[in-house]
Amino acid sequence: MEPKAKRSYDASGRQEQARQNRRRIVDAAAALFSDRGYASVPLTEVAAAAGVSVQTAYAAFGTKANLLKHAIDIALAGDDGPVPVMQRDSAQHMLAEPDPFLVLAMYAARVRDVTERAGGLLLAAWTAAPNDPAVAELVADLDGQRLRGMTVLAQSIANKARSAGCLADGVTEEDIRDTLWVFNSPQVSGLLMRQREWSPDRLQAWLTRTWTKLLLDPLERKAVLGQPRHVDGPRQFREFSGGHNAATADQEPNAEPQERCPKP
Repeated sequence: MEPKAKRSYDASGRQEQARQNRRRIVDAAAALFSDRGYASVPLTEVAAAAGVSVQTAYAAFGTKANLLKHAIDIALAGDDGPVPVMQRDSAQHMLAEPDPFLVLAMYAARVRDVTERAGGLLLAAWTAAPNDPAVAELVADLDGQRLRGMTVLAQSIANKARSAGCLADGVTEEDIRDTLWVFNSPQVSGLLMRQREWSPDRLQAWLTRTWTKLLLDPLERKAVLGQPRHVDGPRQFREFSGGHNAATADQEPNAEPQERCPKP
């Protein structure tokens, strides 16, 4: 009699259950931390909201700070995929856009979306950082990631604006980087949307307008870029929906655009 073949063990069901548990824990943590802050929400409450035991939560994430990190990572990216934000199609599309005015508008739309998804979590982390070394380390890492991302974006914008002759007088690549880095911080968006009760639309429009006025010469838009275009996707390029006319409304009819930036 031949020995029976051993039945292979299929762990896919257990793995899927573990994945679902992790996502429920992350979703519960994101909601609670955003609403009440990080320090005031114990992991036992997160586990209860997720419908799992606290032992399951600890087994999945190890520490509460690591859970916060995962929640922020997913909120920033919009999903739990492994692709870094700056390597995603949306970021690559923005970097490939030749119009520096449109790049700023696209990035304002990006900040608006991230603020809606992750703003509360990021503020919770920044608020908790002074009293929690693990969260302080997380915040420092997030700040560094933002700065590295803005370095890449600023270089792209500066090169395009110089080539088009529409970089504002005296503005350097470092100015662009630091300006974007400050204005895309959770502190700025948090003050405006949570304390001043700005709508997401208002935040996006203000960022587009402010960055454009600080970093680019709008009087060059007609000569360099022609008719305005729109941001692909759900967020429309609202600030320049009137094209260069809005930027040159204070000029006499038929007046030539003022030359502020030397042409390359």
